[in-house]
Amino acid sequence: MLESSVLDLRRAQVMAIVNLTPDSFYAESRHTSSSSVARAIEQHASAGATIVDLGGYSSRPGACDVSLEEEWQRVSMGLEAARMVDCGVVVSVDTFRSEIVRRAYEQFGNFIVNDISAGELDDQMVGVVAKHKLIYVAMHMRGVPRTMQSMTEYEEGVVRGVVSYFKSRVGELQSAGIERERLILDPGFGFAKSAEQNYELLTSLGELSQLGFPLLVGVSRKSMIYKPLGITAEESLAGSLAFAWEAMRGGAKIIRVHDVAATRQIVDLYNHYNRM
Repeated sequence: MLESSVLDLRRAQVMAIVNLTPDSFYAESRHTSSSSVARAIEQHASAGATIVDLGGYSSRPGACDVSLEEEWQRVSMGLEAARMVDCGVVVSVDTFRSEIVRRAYEQFGNFIVNDISAGELDDQMVGVVAKHKLIYVAMHMRGVPRTMQSMTEYEEGVVRGVVSYFKSRVGELQSAGIERERLILDPGFGFAKSAEQNYELLTSLGELSQLGFPLLVGVSRKSMIYKPLGITAEESLAGSLAFAWEAMRGGAKIIRVHDVAATRQIVDLYNHYNRM
């Protein structure tokens, strides 16, 4: 049930967000008990998610630090709940700490590592991932969640900056032992990027997909959607679905979302559209 080697990215997949934190920006994604996590996973799986992403450290802009032990308490609770649910979904752990990965692998086996820092915040991360041959999502970010929105200056422009970063970083990751077929890239919408830069990046996502790696995109209910409309995150489903379609047009193979059933329809329509 925690197996990640079966992940099929020939067509776009839906990744469900399951936050194990009390302060993630979208309240309905928060689950702080084992029973709540298990119910969420079952519901997401029945609605069409093929991956569930468990996170014990909020990465919203300005988020406060969380200790290793507190994060592990949350993540281990979530993984234990996932282990009790037999619904065939692939499990992902959203963490930038190698110790979380090491403990999780020892106790629960295989899973996807979803790292907002592409290994930049913990110099042991890449080695641990390579050792255990885990699928690795490397995201582009500058600084840490508390400081990232003060680091939005890109001398060469945001698109070229992100593409150049990954051209260099994927070589380093592969040299450290992460196999090419286990590497997924995430441009990091909302992480060290202004609203305008997010739009520019989404419009030019195809340039990043040309690097030849599967792309994960997470724009669900983010401020780049609801702020221009003058609405709230709770009112931004329609915009999230529109951006999911646009992300797939740019080459995204995993759409990370809060709203699985609605996004599953969009993904299925997109996959059908591309068979015509």
